[in-house]
Amino acid sequence: SGDVDYEYTPQSKKKRPCVPDVARDFAIPEGSVEAMEENPAANINYMVSHQLQEAVMAETADLYKTPVNCASLRVPMVNPTIWTLMSSVMRAQEIRFQRILKHISAGITAFGKQVEGSAMAKI
Repeated sequence: SGDVDYEYTPQSKKKRPCVPDVARDFAIPEGSVEAMEENPAANINYMVSHQLQEAVMAETADLYKTPVNCASLRVPMVNPTIWTLMSSVMRAQEIRFQRILKHISAGITAFGKQVEGSAMAKI
């Protein structure tokens, strides 16, 4: 089903998705892990449960623009030829998606700037 590569596992005699080793390191187990400090947890819970003002989000994202040496964080634009063929509903969805990606990119950039290179390797 789909484009997933499968490998045969003798233990189960079933086909299971093949997960690259690096992906296994970042796999999130079901359930929760130990609690984080209360202040960051409260901030995260608030931000996720309340819609933040777009102006504040844009200002914050502008503080953490994509560094020139982090090309993979750049939010891709739709090809102009394809854009002209898209319906207005699809264009609106794409604009929202790009806005979300811009905020995610800014968050990753902010995180990267706060963590030293040697500490980043441990994460």
